[in-house]
Amino acid sequence: MHLHILGICGTFMGGIALLARALGHRVTGADANVYPPMSTQLAAAGIDLIQGYGAAQLQPAPDVVVVGNAMTRGMPAVEHMLDAGLPYVSGPQWLAEHLLLSRHVLAVAGTHGKTSTASMLAWVLADAGLAPGFLIGGVPQDFGVSARLGEGRCFVVEADEYDTAFFDKRSKFVHYRPRTLVINNLEFDHADIFDDLAMIQRQFHHLVRTVPGTGLIVHPRAQPAVDAVLARGVWTPTQSTGDGGDWSAQWLAPDASAFRVHAPDGAETEVRWGQTGAHNVQNALSAMAAAAHVGVGPARSAAALGRFGGVKRRMELRGEVAGVRIYDDFAHHPTAIASTLNGLRRRVGAARIIAVLEPRSNTMRLGVHAAALAQSLAAADQVQVYAPVDLDWDAAAALAPLGERLRVAGAVEEIVAAVGADARAGDHVLVMSNGGFGGIHQLLLDALASRA
Repeated sequence: MHLHILGICGTFMGGIALLARALGHRVTGADANVYPPMSTQLAAAGIDLIQGYGAAQLQPAPDVVVVGNAMTRGMPAVEHMLDAGLPYVSGPQWLAEHLLLSRHVLAVAGTHGKTSTASMLAWVLADAGLAPGFLIGGVPQDFGVSARLGEGRCFVVEADEYDTAFFDKRSKFVHYRPRTLVINNLEFDHADIFDDLAMIQRQFHHLVRTVPGTGLIVHPRAQPAVDAVLARGVWTPTQSTGDGGDWSAQWLAPDASAFRVHAPDGAETEVRWGQTGAHNVQNALSAMAAAAHVGVGPARSAAALGRFGGVKRRMELRGEVAGVRIYDDFAHHPTAIASTLNGLRRRVGAARIIAVLEPRSNTMRLGVHAAALAQSLAAADQVQVYAPVDLDWDAAAALAPLGERLRVAGAVEEIVAAVGADARAGDHVLVMSNGGFGGIHQLLLDALASRA
């Protein structure tokens, strides 16, 4: 079968492409914005890419068009697909119908930490010999790919609440029908499709309705937004994580690089790993709880987490030049930004941190979280913010509480020049964006190298 994927370079749709190829299908695709790591994964898999959404790419017609949620009416390829009566389907529906029905699905949902938690869970299951399949919205360092078919019965999927497609406005995750569900947390996000938190909670309630009575729902203890979802009805056993929960942790190191886990049966085990920060401890507890549901005990999970290599674009060290370290992180919500910065601060102590932020997500560009940004960046010694002319809010005004620590730039080149001139040995430069950010990571490394 020939699948043509519209929007193939998104992490989810790129994962669909890899899975379809592994199932033996011919796969082609198109996108308007191509950048690593997905573009390199697809190229390595021998999947042909077309730039743009012209109608000609659907002639001759594929057997089915898999439509990404970035596609809209009016795009030439979409209009031709509809006019010609071509078979089409959304990515989540294709995944559910062609792969998930025969698997034990472990889904990781929530506003923050989905990619990291799903990566931890997939790694723990793989380390235990379960050979899981997975589809994750990032690239786990331990696997080098965002999706894998897997030979075992388990399949780990990052379960996104964003809408499915232009013809299916339900959240993606309602298609997955998990037996093990992790809800990490819940905050307002995706302001381009949700009016308020209540609309998001309604979608999570629909997700909870799909988990069977023999399944398990893992959730944080005393998280009001999640509690409100569960209060609307839950038909599945639950386990809580965090202080006072069924799964809890006691830190053994200031940066959370070591902690003791308390399991529901009273067992205790220690995790010593390369990750840091309170958010990653919470992610680890969720992953361990989910793994236990499919037979991987806490001690085995803890040992696997000790070998966990992290995720690309999640506090990924991109390079070091002249003693200056450049990190890449996907953080694009005030809570995630604060958690990432605080984790780095605990690791580096008094060393100088330069935060570089691109407000790129639809919610960030609309300015929904603008009032909370200054506080989320408080742990940084310097803050460089990219504010292009089409940003819908005044970054300088919103971030004014940062005072002299703040610099707002209208071009990537301005940031590169400023950081390149000012950074000194021992500094940590944390770049935060959910996009390619104009290749700024390499530009910064090159600028630092040119000073030598």
